[in-house]
Amino acid sequence: MVQNGNEIQSRKIFVLDTSVIIHDHLAFKNFQEHDVAVPVQVLEELDNFKNGNDIRNFEARSFIRLIDDISKDHLISEWLPLSGKKNLKNRGKFKIILDDKPAELDAEELFGKGKVDHQILNAALHLQQENRDKKVILVSKDICLRLKAKSLNIHAEDYETGKVKNLENLYSGSSKLAGFTEKTLTELRKGLLTPEALGVSGSVDANHFFSITGKKGTNALAFYSKNNHSLEHIPSQQAFRIFSKNPEQDYAIHALLNPDIKLVTIQGNAGTGKTLLALASALEQRKYYRQIYITRPIVPLSNKDIGFLPGDIKSKVDPYMAPIWDNLKFIRDQFNDDPKTQLKLDELVTTDKIAVSPLAFIRGRTLTKIFFIVDEAQNLTPHEVKTIISRAGEGTKVVFTGDIYQIDTPYLDSESNGLSYLIDRAKSHPLYAHISLQKGERSELANLATELL
Repeated sequence: MVQNGNEIQSRKIFVLDTSVIIHDHLAFKNFQEHDVAVPVQVLEELDNFKNGNDIRNFEARSFIRLIDDISKDHLISEWLPLSGKKNLKNRGKFKIILDDKPAELDAEELFGKGKVDHQILNAALHLQQENRDKKVILVSKDICLRLKAKSLNIHAEDYETGKVKNLENLYSGSSKLAGFTEKTLTELRKGLLTPEALGVSGSVDANHFFSITGKKGTNALAFYSKNNHSLEHIPSQQAFRIFSKNPEQDYAIHALLNPDIKLVTIQGNAGTGKTLLALASALEQRKYYRQIYITRPIVPLSNKDIGFLPGDIKSKVDPYMAPIWDNLKFIRDQFNDDPKTQLKLDELVTTDKIAVSPLAFIRGRTLTKIFFIVDEAQNLTPHEVKTIISRAGEGTKVVFTGDIYQIDTPYLDSESNGLSYLIDRAKSHPLYAHISLQKGERSELANLATELL
């Protein structure tokens, strides 16, 4: 970099909007030597977000506290140095942009007055006109805002930290091997086969599942344990009378029942059995856990807060939890010939041994000896996923299920959601296993919709 006094000529100024901060309150620290600015309108929006138990409320409060700590006795309308790591020189600066109108172009005149997004565009325009020797870039999770910025000749980009690159190569958790003798398959079923015999020694750096096909077309399934460097044959699986219908479901049940695996992710389309298998496996192991806790993030219709819904809190959240109760009812129906087990299931619910609750309601809890299932995990941010796992106490197992291609929140996508992030980051850890479910098992009619429509 070419230095001119204390300034670095190649420095950029990144302007962050509200969507970035409620995605990651530490975002402003992730731009290395570049300067970071936040329009004052963002602070106003964060002030509206600061109350509540949702993740965006937590992110808003955390950011406000951080800015208060950075400013101390300084004016935040002036450039303040960002403290960085000791070995990081030329750290960038930070400031709050006041409500200054750009001299040459007014976004509010073009797009309409009174909207915060247009005021944020004006803040970026003002910086651009004030710092013609630097590249000003608006960073936003809002695609429409980025497009408006580009129409005003403002550079705009998504917030990239935590994004998974090369999504088509995202870890699948399993592989297919072919061309082995019947003797090899027999040895596998007897537990006598080594990873070296399959040729996977040294090439697999994670807990991994294999579908192994013999020369005569016979097939066997195996699990490679990274911790033990061993192969284990996987027979046809079942959990609490929910029987596997394909090899991937065998993998899932095996991982869910494996006491050495403390963290499991299951990715798949609707109808592949993700939540059902997780819940059935939890019930199969209920005596080993103090509680089975099933949760999912609430993504309100039209991005409205659930407060606008009528009734008490239970009435407000029940519609969002209905799919979980449907799965529990389906499992209960498998015991129509066993009223005693059905009564036991009912008792587990009434005594809160099986708890179904929105994700926001677990804040502050330590999850000790709990089988914890997080459904629709693709609607979580990477920071939310990290927060959930960091709450796991002794004896807890955490399972995330979801479809990374079915995102319901406006500022996440298949690359930036927490489930993709977790799969990519945790793939080599010995406590972790991942399964990708491909085949829908809900019904032939449901499969028709997936395949043809």
